[in-house]
Amino acid sequence: MTDLLVQYTPFLIAAVLLNVSPGPDMAYIIGQTAVHGRKIGFFSSFGVVSGAFVHVFAAALGLSAILATSALAFSIVKWVGVAYLVWLGIGALRSSFAKSAPTSDIDDIASARVTAHNVTAFQAWRQGAMIDVLNPKVAIFFMAFLPQFVHPEQGHGALQFLILGTTVNLIGLVVEGAIVLMVGAAALRIKGNGALGAWLQRSLGAMFIALGVRLAITEQ
Repeated sequence: MTDLLVQYTPFLIAAVLLNVSPGPDMAYIIGQTAVHGRKIGFFSSFGVVSGAFVHVFAAALGLSAILATSALAFSIVKWVGVAYLVWLGIGALRSSFAKSAPTSDIDDIASARVTAHNVTAFQAWRQGAMIDVLNPKVAIFFMAFLPQFVHPEQGHGALQFLILGTTVNLIGLVVEGAIVLMVGAAALRIKGNGALGAWLQRSLGAMFIALGVRLAITEQ
């Protein structure tokens, strides 16, 4: 038991630090929660983790090595991801401007409610999963990080890889869940303010486009 603690404590510390570090996934989840509330925030987090599991399984099977070694494969996945993020951003911006002209306080509140329910739980999950799956840097991260803690002498290297990857993702789910609760609590205080809701929606759209640009300038 002591040997296991000594062996995996550095991994657990690194996994926690990596998950609390700001990044595209965190920005996406915070933005979704601020605009659409806790439920959508949680499903966005579930989607991001689901996408991360795809990369874990791919890396365990050796498929992620293709992205690490093939410039063409890396570029294809990257540019599909860029297009998807920009498409999400434009959609959010169009939605915010379409709902940003209330004529009364009642219309203002109604507009805020429509905006808050503009994304379904399934859509939030799908967006989160796609954003993570279409980011080739996530695949390369798992390939670079997890093998450091796989011990071939213990056998079942692929199984060790899956267990380590699952642990990283579960830690991420806990960290992201806590952030959703905190951001959701703040979002409740501004619920019903249609003008602010529209600006939050625009900020979310701008964030999607910024993430797309960030991914576009990423090199293999």
